[in-house]
Amino acid sequence: MLTTHPFDDDKLHEECGVFGVSGTPSAAALVALGLHALQHRGQEAVGITSYDGDNFHTHRAMGHVAGNFDRDEVIRALTGEVATGHVRYATTGDTALRNVQPLYAELQSGGFAIAHNGNLSNAARLRRELVRRGSIFQSTSDTEVIIHLVATSNYRTLLDRLIDALKQVEGAYSLVVMTPEGMIACRDPLGIRPLVMGRLDDAVIFASETVALDVCGATFERAVDPGELIIVQGTEIRSIRPFAPMAARPCIFEWVYFSRPDSIVDEQSIYTVRKEIGAQLAAESSVDADLVIPVPDSGVPAAIGYAQASGIPFELGIIRSHYVGRTFIQPGDKVRHLGVKLKHNANRALIKGKRVILVDDSIVRGTTSLKIVQMMREAGAAEVHLRVASPPTAHSCFYGVDTPERAGLLAAKHDLCGMTDFIHADSLAFVSIDGLYKALGEAKRADVRPKYCDACFTGDYPTTLTDQDESAEVDQFAMLAERVN
Repeated sequence: MLTTHPFDDDKLHEECGVFGVSGTPSAAALVALGLHALQHRGQEAVGITSYDGDNFHTHRAMGHVAGNFDRDEVIRALTGEVATGHVRYATTGDTALRNVQPLYAELQSGGFAIAHNGNLSNAARLRRELVRRGSIFQSTSDTEVIIHLVATSNYRTLLDRLIDALKQVEGAYSLVVMTPEGMIACRDPLGIRPLVMGRLDDAVIFASETVALDVCGATFERAVDPGELIIVQGTEIRSIRPFAPMAARPCIFEWVYFSRPDSIVDEQSIYTVRKEIGAQLAAESSVDADLVIPVPDSGVPAAIGYAQASGIPFELGIIRSHYVGRTFIQPGDKVRHLGVKLKHNANRALIKGKRVILVDDSIVRGTTSLKIVQMMREAGAAEVHLRVASPPTAHSCFYGVDTPERAGLLAAKHDLCGMTDFIHADSLAFVSIDGLYKALGEAKRADVRPKYCDACFTGDYPTTLTDQDESAEVDQFAMLAERVN
């Protein structure tokens, strides 16, 4: 198989998107609609769980929302006025149906369904402790750790059990939980992963992005605050904040790449911010050229901002086909190479003889950038300059983003000159970390704690990384043992 998204394979991938509804007939149908709008956040698997007042009903499947939840018989089986759904891109746990969320368990208090966006950075340690105490895990997902912590908590009420569980985990989480008592939405104390609340008539909705509310015709009310739990029981809504207050550190990559351009995050238009990043990029790294060309589709807003700020014409020099499926069978290497052009193809008549500036949102391994530059040269470009609307990604993410080990990141292995040589561009430039913050209306100061989690650029992780630190210790011990032997 060959993925026909050659420009997407070398991107950072968010782990998932969540969507929950309480208080409307056929809640599952509304969840399915919301998940369509969040499909970009996870394309490996999808699931919906509903509650009808007596029983929980679940349907989970590999693949996209379309094809799994566009059949009447599937939605009709998910009865009830409360439902939650999840789209998944795996960063922890293998790609298997047992890991598809929402995860469901029968606890002493009744059914418990959970949908999780994020990643727990101490899940491995907690899992080992739980197994030692007798817990039996059914998945390899870090989300199941939360279920077992709730089940084994000594607190009396389910809400207190959940709070007890969350106080034991570290890392990033935005959760939508369903129980017989109601729906609970919560966000980690640093607010690393997003979660918003909206209204549709009498229904309360929680979603990873505002665009999912738009698609459903719902009204945005507010973001779920970092460290906040919102409990919905029938028509009653209450908020509690059981964690010590902390300065929020939302993931800066939501503005760079993850969120849809038509979403609003922390009262800022994603589209507008990305255009401003492009303008900052033009101010920092101008070059004489004939055309500004976006790498579709995520590079488009930044390329528009770059073109407007530089005065160089914006053109669609790479044409993307939206009618090619995710994969198709490839019989050999030659056809495999040609298959890349089914999804993206150079606009030769436009590019030939021109000096082009390619604008992309990020570089991870660099393999995609190499293909794009090669495509431009084969189309006859006189010069190819690559401009990147984020700083160099030099560190792995442990908060729910699928990144390679640090050794696999191009910026961790090469300086700017080495990266330029690797992708065979005439020049390469990234927006600076200061320029990125400026585009967000902030100033990054060395003496002040940053407003965002920018660890993938700076290595400044906002939480402890228990599992990663323990793994590094084991590797170091193994290396020492090899030297002794």
